[in-house]
Amino acid sequence: MASMWMVRAERNGRLFDDFKEKSVVAIGWHEIGSLDRMKSRRDIAKRVQERWPELSSQSAGMAAGQIDRFRNQIQQGDRVVTYDPGRRVYLIGTIAGPYRSADIVNPEYPNVLPVEWEATEVSRDLLSVASKNSLGAISTLFLVPSHAQQDLERALRSGEPAHIDIGPEPEFGDGNGDLDEGTLIDDVQARATEFIKDRINKLDWAEMQELVAGLLRAMGYKALVSPPGPDRGKDIVASPDGFGFESPRIVVEVKHRGGAMGASDIRSFLGGRHPSDKGLYVSTGGFSKDARYESDRANIPIHLMDLDALVEAVIDNYDALDNETRQLLPLKRVYWPI
Repeated sequence: MASMWMVRAERNGRLFDDFKEKSVVAIGWHEIGSLDRMKSRRDIAKRVQERWPELSSQSAGMAAGQIDRFRNQIQQGDRVVTYDPGRRVYLIGTIAGPYRSADIVNPEYPNVLPVEWEATEVSRDLLSVASKNSLGAISTLFLVPSHAQQDLERALRSGEPAHIDIGPEPEFGDGNGDLDEGTLIDDVQARATEFIKDRINKLDWAEMQELVAGLLRAMGYKALVSPPGPDRGKDIVASPDGFGFESPRIVVEVKHRGGAMGASDIRSFLGGRHPSDKGLYVSTGGFSKDARYESDRANIPIHLMDLDALVEAVIDNYDALDNETRQLLPLKRVYWPI
């Protein structure tokens, strides 16, 4: 079985669509120029130290290690995977050619490898807990452990969840020994965030409504959840008095499904809103670019909250959540030495 590499599409999967549409994976470090003649990690480390002399030897070594893997270790025919945390899907493909320096994605990501992507994306929900943990490292680029690779390939072929959700004990770091003590906590936090998202995603639609309403109450509002049935584009109404008489009156729509919301969904939500209303649209499936553009030009203030933003808001306000809301998402605080 060919090796499989994770190449992250920048923070929050910002470049995921570019990777997919342009059939590439890419990394940054554009400041050191083309890697065409850098045939060894030593050459790369020297260039990194020349460009960033203020870096510690460990940090410089970490950067050189990731650049060297991309430039010299990933081979044509290897498998590659990238992740969209907003939609919680993995995109899998095969390296289709050699490294080159080219402005395909954007000028800050000039180091590219061509990829033939599979047509089907793999939902994170189909993977075992062990695989989810292994794929949660914060490193830009790392070799995917064999058990996680097999799980991804199985999910790609079958589209079915893992039958036996067991695997190796959780490991920290990226499997390549590159995480120092200063970044280990970031790695742990990133994995914890993904597992919280997994737990939220398992809530049903009614529970998701209650979670959002509980979050609004923790933020100082009184929230009324609409009863089952037609809600005329509002699932929750939040306001200081609880009736919507006092400003701000926040009208909330909650969508809890896999697909991203589009521009037509935003227009439908905006229809019938009062000029003084504020809109909150929560979608665990994320939002398309057109949806975000539509919200920017809306005639009332509207905030789009995807799963990442929802998790961040819940964590920030967790201490203020009522007991009923905490039961939907039980979390434990962990203290870490700094």
